[in-house]
Amino acid sequence: MQARVWSVNVGTGRAGIGAKGRTTAIDKRPVPSIEVRDPGPKQGGLGSGVLGDDVVARKHHGGSRQAVYAVAREELDHWAGELGRELPDGVFGENLTTRGLDVDGALVGERWRVGPVLLEVCGPRIPCANFAAWMGEKGWVRRFTEHGQPGAYLAVVEPGTITAGDPVEVLDRPDHGVTVTLVLRAFAGDLEAGRRVLEAEVLGEDDHAQLKRSVARRTRARAQIDQ
Repeated sequence: MQARVWSVNVGTGRAGIGAKGRTTAIDKRPVPSIEVRDPGPKQGGLGSGVLGDDVVARKHHGGSRQAVYAVAREELDHWAGELGRELPDGVFGENLTTRGLDVDGALVGERWRVGPVLLEVCGPRIPCANFAAWMGEKGWVRRFTEHGQPGAYLAVVEPGTITAGDPVEVLDRPDHGVTVTLVLRAFAGDLEAGRRVLEAEVLGEDDHAQLKRSVARRTRARAQIDQ
């Protein structure tokens, strides 16, 4: 099957749907096409890499390395079966819903040509309280993390317009072997995965520093247990 964009989705901030009734833009709906560009830094930048799409919690979301979020339609279908309800395109807050593309097996630094746009894989979506509140499923963060197929955050290398139906071509794959799924495991507490990701030096500066602190903390804790 030719990998392609199944749906493109945008959302605006809505009150009352996040954790403790917070405002969030996780509720994204399909549109015919989206225009994407580099939004700049997380703090002080434009937020989303998609014009007309909101990023509310800019401390944790948005910026160049989280400009666009992609989820495989196959994953939505999986969860629809698990949860026993329909999951429409955009329900995970993704801007791109794909078909025929191994989003979660993508390597950090891998580049995709999507129509006229060039995107680069930067890492996984880390599930949060707003996502859990929106989904309304008990233990959602744990279940989503353990399943290990979180979708990928993308940087915009070359801007342009993406339309539903556009083909996706994987242009370049690094040889370090660090996948989106592996990075999620690293941030979820897998010490060996964390060390592999740090050794590869594939993350952005802030994420690398955060993971380094986490790995050091877990290493100390393990050493104390082993004493």
